Amino acid sequence: MKIIAFAGSNSDVSINRQLVTFASGFFSGHLIEILDLNDYEMPIYKNEREIENGIPQLAHDFAAKIDSSDLILLSLAENNGAYSAAFKNVFDWVSRISGRKVFAEKPMFLMATSPGKRGGSSVLEIASKRFPFDGAKVLETFSLPSFNENFDSEQGIVHEEKLQEMEEKIEQIKAFFKK
Repeated sequence: MKIIAFAGSNSDVSINRQLVTFASGFFSGHLIEILDLNDYEMPIYKNEREIENGIPQLAHDFAAKIDSSDLILLSLAENNGAYSAAFKNVFDWVSRISGRKVFAEKPMFLMATSPGKRGGSSVLEIASKRFPFDGAKVLETFSLPSFNENFDSEQGIVHEEKLQEMEEKIEQIKAFFKK
């Protein structure tokens, strides 16, 4: 199984990248590629820009990564209760590719974390409702609140209940692929 994992953030020290990288570790024995949104930085989407210049090659490259995967692991950063501008811009450009849904009907494990007690729950709620319309088969969602207290860069999730929750959700995802 080929898995792509990425954070919906362009921060060089993204806590969501740390979370999605940790989650990917539960899929040992599978081909895992961790993507960085910074590698897909494009001009801000504008209709006139698309008409004048077409869709950037980086949007096609990102879409190809999605197409080549069997499972998407995505941890979204929450900025003012919604997606980060970096993620939304990649999403917007990929959505403009003719004849495709952004997530190409791929299964997805959707996550979010934040330093606060809500753990990115607003963006997680928005995405879990929106992404199925964009071709995501959201199998499970996971929120890690209070990242700085509940995650260690060496150990990963240190909150026992949240670690167990993630492990159980990953087992459900693995069971989905065994059907």
